[in-house]
Amino acid sequence: MMNKSEILAPAGNPEALKAAVLSGADAVYFGVGNFNARRNADNFSEEALSETIKYCHSRGVKVYVTLNTLIKDTEADEAAETVKAICKAGADALIIQDLGVARIVRSICPQMSMHASTQMTVGTKEGLQLLKKMGFSRAVLPRELSLNEIKELCKSSPIPLEMFIHGALCMCVSGQCLLSSVLGSRSGNRGLCAQPCRLPFKTLGGTGHDLSLKDLSLIEHINELSGLGISSFKIEGRMKRPEYVSAAVTACKASLQGSYSENMQTDLQNLFSRSGFTQGYFHGELGKSMFGYREKENVQSATKELLDKYARIYEKEKPRYKVNFDFHGKLGEKAALTAVCSENTVHIYSEDVCEKPINRPISAERIKDALLKCGGTQFEAAEIKTDENIDYTLPVSQINLMRRKALEALADKIGEIPSRKIFPCPIHTEIPAKNFNEIYCRFDSADNVPENLDADKIFVPLNTPDEIVAKNGYAVELPHGMFGNENQVENLLSASSAEFALCHTLDAAAIAKKCGKKITASSSMNILNSFSADEAKALGISEMILSCECGLELANKLSAPIKKGVFAYGRIPLMLTRNCPVKNGKTCAECKRNSSITDRKGIFFPVRCNMGYSEILNSRPVFMADRLGEIKNNDFLFFNFTVETKDEVNRIMESYYSEKSPDGDFTRGLLYRGVE
Repeated sequence: MMNKSEILAPAGNPEALKAAVLSGADAVYFGVGNFNARRNADNFSEEALSETIKYCHSRGVKVYVTLNTLIKDTEADEAAETVKAICKAGADALIIQDLGVARIVRSICPQMSMHASTQMTVGTKEGLQLLKKMGFSRAVLPRELSLNEIKELCKSSPIPLEMFIHGALCMCVSGQCLLSSVLGSRSGNRGLCAQPCRLPFKTLGGTGHDLSLKDLSLIEHINELSGLGISSFKIEGRMKRPEYVSAAVTACKASLQGSYSENMQTDLQNLFSRSGFTQGYFHGELGKSMFGYREKENVQSATKELLDKYARIYEKEKPRYKVNFDFHGKLGEKAALTAVCSENTVHIYSEDVCEKPINRPISAERIKDALLKCGGTQFEAAEIKTDENIDYTLPVSQINLMRRKALEALADKIGEIPSRKIFPCPIHTEIPAKNFNEIYCRFDSADNVPENLDADKIFVPLNTPDEIVAKNGYAVELPHGMFGNENQVENLLSASSAEFALCHTLDAAAIAKKCGKKITASSSMNILNSFSADEAKALGISEMILSCECGLELANKLSAPIKKGVFAYGRIPLMLTRNCPVKNGKTCAECKRNSSITDRKGIFFPVRCNMGYSEILNSRPVFMADRLGEIKNNDFLFFNFTVETKDEVNRIMESYYSEKSPDGDFTRGLLYRGVE
């Protein structure tokens, strides 16, 4: 772990980057090009990237570039060129979500550090170990973890950990949200989330905005978390104004120094909040108090006076480095200035030679005064040496010019771009086309499986009694959410006779592999391209269900070295949440883990709970029985049975075998619409 925890600030545009750097951030993160999770931010061009990184590095600030979205096969070449540009420009690390992008980065530039985005949904010891094997040098933890869970991960993690310390808190676990995609084809996994969760979604007796959480703020706990081993504290906000960035960085640094105050928290809340802040998950306190939305008074609280207060913080450069100067002159020769900053040394010579004085020589005091004037730069003068017996003169303007050149040269040395070897993008091996001939079915309960169901693989919950699993040859589904229950999951899976395990995340896949099970990666693993399929095989995954964001045309063309399937029936899981929205209005006993939430149009979305997490399902099932001829080059169809009775399951299966048209409300999901 790092000895000093860093403050990592967002930079959605050059002004926000300046605010972060000059307010004292240790590192910044921002997007370049089309493959970052805030595509609507101003972001940075590849052309400006080198100068931007030099600016940061010359001030001791690290740069992490976000490449944290899913890519399509048609975008692989562009993504590879973006990776090359970022590596050449000298970024310190790439923040990544897509398994395929990680594979591309490793191949193009093995020297480039990779940080696993929170979008990868990794929050267990086993998952972190898997990330290390994949070449990641840091992981960003999920926002939903409690202090005790964070503490355990700090003890066991094989790689440094980063966590969000302040900013927006999504209702859904990062990387597991399809709400924006399904409702409007704007994918959060591809940087275009429309935030429909901030609109009114209601449960009876709830807040009226039962998918909208308050912003997270754990700044007062930075010292405690730093002591546990968290190496980086991340501020959310690439879409927010520079003054917000400055205020958050200032507050975080104050907290590290033990001087965080209520006034600072009030300023942060006035600059941006949704009905205030929450620390709910951190303390294990879920419920209605965590919910909030952007109200009129929240918008009006960011006064001009408050904005000006924080704008002044980053108006001027502040010294970060001490410089020792050594100045020497000799009559008839050019004066020499040596400047030393840490391990960097530069030598500068005057443009003119030292001349014989007409009246009196230049004094050592005047030379020192000229060298002391480092204001407006990231440097300040420390020790200054000069000649004792001066018999020459030199214009002060020459000494000022030498000082400026010396500081510029030091800045260039400190901000020097590291030399990295760049290799060609890996070539994906095309796999011969296949045609599906199998059907996989997944059930919420083994009780809902009809007798004599004609399916090639049936997944039932992991906690299904093993005599039922063994008798029927079932496969098992691991919980979608892993929130401190991974030991229980491992124990259940180790005792199960099932050969296959349906895994929704890398955490689950790592546990299944540890238990010696064959892995079926669910659509929630977000496999959207052929490079990700290659990486899935390398991780020991046997078969995969393509992402629900993978349009049919892409799915049919996607080449994979393992079996691949298409989500062909059932309600798409739109959200994985740790805080159940239904509990805002009724108890678990009243709900019986079988309820719903309603949008502003009166449409119902089922909510199902299990092992400490909830899933919000789409209002209508995907139905493709009458379009089976359009699903090509895939190995199996995946059916997700959630709210259906046994009779309904039988009717649906019969529809598929006879390729009947749908009866009732249905959707084609994203198979034809795709995502932006």
